[in-house]
Amino acid sequence: MTFFDGLPVSRFLKDQCDLRTGHPADLPSKMMPEQSQEVPMSEHEFLKELADGARAGSRRDFIRGALAAATPALAAPLAAAEESKPQPATGPPTFTKKFKLGVVGCGGRGTFVTKHFQQHGGYEIHAAADYFQDAVDKFGDAYGVDASRRFTGLDGYKKLIDSGVDIVAIEHMPYFMPGHAAAAIAAGKHVYMAKPVAVDVPGTLKIGELGKEATRKNLCFLVDYQAPTDPSNAEVRQRVLDGGLGKLAYVCTYGNANRWREPTAETPKEEYLRNSLWLHHVELAADACVSYDIHAIDTAMWVLGKRPAVAMGFAETRRANAFLSGRDTVHCVMQFDDGVTWVHQHQSLKNQSELTGGASLCCKMYGTDACAVLPYGGTAFVRGGPKHFGGPVDNLYAAGIARNVAQLYVNLTEGHFDNPTVARSVDSHLTAILMREASYRRGRLTMEELLRENRKLEFDITGLKA
Repeated sequence: MTFFDGLPVSRFLKDQCDLRTGHPADLPSKMMPEQSQEVPMSEHEFLKELADGARAGSRRDFIRGALAAATPALAAPLAAAEESKPQPATGPPTFTKKFKLGVVGCGGRGTFVTKHFQQHGGYEIHAAADYFQDAVDKFGDAYGVDASRRFTGLDGYKKLIDSGVDIVAIEHMPYFMPGHAAAAIAAGKHVYMAKPVAVDVPGTLKIGELGKEATRKNLCFLVDYQAPTDPSNAEVRQRVLDGGLGKLAYVCTYGNANRWREPTAETPKEEYLRNSLWLHHVELAADACVSYDIHAIDTAMWVLGKRPAVAMGFAETRRANAFLSGRDTVHCVMQFDDGVTWVHQHQSLKNQSELTGGASLCCKMYGTDACAVLPYGGTAFVRGGPKHFGGPVDNLYAAGIARNVAQLYVNLTEGHFDNPTVARSVDSHLTAILMREASYRRGRLTMEELLRENRKLEFDITGLKA
């Protein structure tokens, strides 16, 4: 009998399914193989890879091979999901048109996203804008942006828009995104936007208006969510929509994040605009319970297709010497008009939560006949009922961005201007803001009340350079 981290292979596979999904693996031990192959991986390494949202191919192949040896019925869904993924081209693609890209926000996310535009081949990195000169120069040197098309300051995006770009990629702080998108659409530019798209109700509704305006102007506006691009998640969604869970009863989403670095009273205001110090700032980023958890919330909205009617919740600050107003823990219960209940939970503390197992962002759905999981990394599945399925969700951040970049090129060249990610993004953000506001207020709040309040968050830009 071969052992894997001190466990028989059959027990190991069952335990890892438990860790990856939070549910029993539901695989009878008699169906699990006894392999003679040894795979050296510790539990810590396994959990770390889960937290990173990806698993090494050799280990994935090992588990898939073990399942295949156990039963073809279990291996088939995995193989189908793998086959549905984009296959590598036989040679370098050729593009009849290259679109000039301008990137607003040259930090870690902007730099990473731009790499995928460059690797695609259908884009030219034409201009860049960032508040900081050193950031835009580092970015410009990396992607060959001419010094005359590197812009700084809060208004640098305006010069970028006027520099001859076709597309504006907005990778800045969410507080500024509605204004940046409005300027781009007004100038007749296509928009590729990170999440979250806004921090408050007025900004979110503005994004919805801009999406409609873009459609009227035959412009593309794509919001970069990765989970809906994954083949396994897409298959689970379809099976849920086809009635695979029976009558839907209960939805659970969560965001499980470590705390990012926080400023102090002595930190200059402009430093909030770099090094992720803005992630837990309510006015700049909507707080981590929105800006981070929006992936899981958007995944739920992708399946549900409508906003909850009412929310009740609690939010607390647990970290020592807290400076920003963002909360560390958020727990919210929402309900739809048809009685379906949705529970969301968030935590962002430096407590090594990644070692507890499971994906850090996830959506789980429970029906009368079966349950489903749509994760940001791990295994997507429907368990029970007539539409049983399971498939891997691998390297989603990078793979999802690459798929979205490719989809944008298809939309541009084939004239698809319906911009469906914008409308869903509005619903997702309004839901996330409802959750935040109900929890921060420690009370009951309806979606109708939230929209009627239409409260705008303000960040004081006094002292920052234009």
